[in-house]
Amino acid sequence: MKKNIALVAGGYSGEYVISVQSAVTIENNLDSSKYSVYKIIITKESWSYTGADGKVAEVDKNDFSLTLNGNKIRFDAVFIGIHGTPGEDGRLQGYFEMLGIPFTSCGMVTSALTFNKSYCNKVVAALEVVNVSKSLHIFREQPYNTADILQQLRLPVFVKPAEGGSSIGMSKVKTAEELQPAIDKAFNEDCQILIEEFIKGRELTMGLYRSAGVITTLPITEVVSSKEFFDYEAKYTPGVSNEITPAPVDEDIARQVREASTILYNKLNCKGIVRVDFIYEESSGKLYFLEINTMPGQSENSLVPQQVRAAGKTLQEFYGLLLEESMK
Repeated sequence: MKKNIALVAGGYSGEYVISVQSAVTIENNLDSSKYSVYKIIITKESWSYTGADGKVAEVDKNDFSLTLNGNKIRFDAVFIGIHGTPGEDGRLQGYFEMLGIPFTSCGMVTSALTFNKSYCNKVVAALEVVNVSKSLHIFREQPYNTADILQQLRLPVFVKPAEGGSSIGMSKVKTAEELQPAIDKAFNEDCQILIEEFIKGRELTMGLYRSAGVITTLPITEVVSSKEFFDYEAKYTPGVSNEITPAPVDEDIARQVREASTILYNKLNCKGIVRVDFIYEESSGKLYFLEINTMPGQSENSLVPQQVRAAGKTLQEFYGLLLEESMK
């Protein structure tokens, strides 16, 4: 008998469009002989499913069910495809945990922690698994002084929303005069921001997941951007960045990435597919942590689908594995 799967997409953030693109890839690669998939679009105004006949049905949030043609549809699992709030920051995870419905991503606490770049950096630094760039965490409603910031951090620095993705609201600051405009830009996206020292090096990223108690690491990707950094345009405009999978790195560097990622996956109690981003500083030979993405993009050309294919797997196999693992 087919299992009913809710594929949730959309969300409340600027990553809505990316989420919808991810959902298209996921839906196209879920085995229709095993799963009945209901794509549910979540916005601030509604949680709804649009049937093949064009009829729109609202989700009953009391038990996360749908009623279609008089039949109540309950779900065996939820495939979360939302980037940003509320699907990546722990809010939906907490809701599904209370309802006892399995889902494909990390749990509420892990999702909330990793979504906040500054708090996550503090925890990762304390684990002493990988280097973390020096940084400051400031809040819109609390006083701050740019001169004090520049005394504590050396330029250049990155200024980014503490809770946000796709590099929206992010700036690279090279001079003192650029700092305040960059802070203002980030505060337009979030009420708290992270300011961290720039580390010059190679950007390496790797997906990993757990299945049958074993963590599997995917091939590493090196991101080479023609822009100052891997911003929104570089991520989603063809030709602006070059993503090389597998990354052309020495085995010693690859081993460091795999080992650090695996330890972080375990220590942070991750579940499902997670992508960990690093900078390898060639001048020092040190590996620096950038961030953990617990809801990595799944559009056809996104990094994780590239890595899945490079590993010799199909997306249908991969997504089926994630769903079955979530329902154990």
